[in-house]
Amino acid sequence: MTEGNSIGIAVVGVAGRMGQMLAQAVLETPGTHLSGAAVLAGHPWVGRDLGEAMGGPALGVIVEDDPLEVFARSQAVLDFTTPAATVDFSVLAAQARLVHVIGTTGLEREDLEKIAAAGRHAVVVRAGNMSVGVNLLTVMTRRIAAVLGPEYDIEVVEMHHRAKVDAPSGTALMLGEAAAAGRRVNLADVTEAGRHGITGARAEGAIGFASLRGGDVVGEHEVIFAGPGERVVIGHIATDRMLFARGAVRAAIWGQDRPPGQYTMIDVLGLRDPAAEVPDR
Repeated sequence: MTEGNSIGIAVVGVAGRMGQMLAQAVLETPGTHLSGAAVLAGHPWVGRDLGEAMGGPALGVIVEDDPLEVFARSQAVLDFTTPAATVDFSVLAAQARLVHVIGTTGLEREDLEKIAAAGRHAVVVRAGNMSVGVNLLTVMTRRIAAVLGPEYDIEVVEMHHRAKVDAPSGTALMLGEAAAAGRRVNLADVTEAGRHGITGARAEGAIGFASLRGGDVVGEHEVIFAGPGERVVIGHIATDRMLFARGAVRAAIWGQDRPPGQYTMIDVLGLRDPAAEVPDR
């Protein structure tokens, strides 16, 4: 449902740290309202007011365990959950013709194929990172990779908090895809990760990944182009997770009245170069 011209945005997985930030971002954004909040069946938050469950004043939004009911009164859904849950939500979002904003990482090829099928019926905005700065970094990575030849070795280095469960991060893979696109190669064919022991010399044209974990690091990414006599280094440091949440809300608003299809934050931010595709994972 709408409230005047306000866009109804739902949040799934709302009890998680990121879910709560997404809900807060919706509440802070003019022209939107929190149309629903969902968690898994059996969660202790079910039936409670979301604001009180989060330790604050009541918001008048009751936490539910039936996403279909929540989707029925929404125009968009923000989803930073798990791969299996996201695939299920993509089917429901497509049926309801919602804008499905996906920040879930760790998606496998078969998950992406199912999400692509949903994108034939509804707007799907999926990105490994929703921040403006990281998406600018992605565009820069593709352009630099296109200019520098294979004699420049590419390494993507990322660091996150100790509790992160997947590696490389979705953002690192997004940057790797951009570098591969700049060189017009398939990332899967040139990826080099997990070095240990006697590995032999680095293969020319490889795109390497290094994943660091520790403390409460929100997210740090660096792309290194190491060539003869010089290195070109570009990067991004996130210090506040709310920037990802605000980007997701921006994507939900942007997706209204768009034709069905798969989009990325590159599209949302108007950074798409029509002459060169920038893949996003």
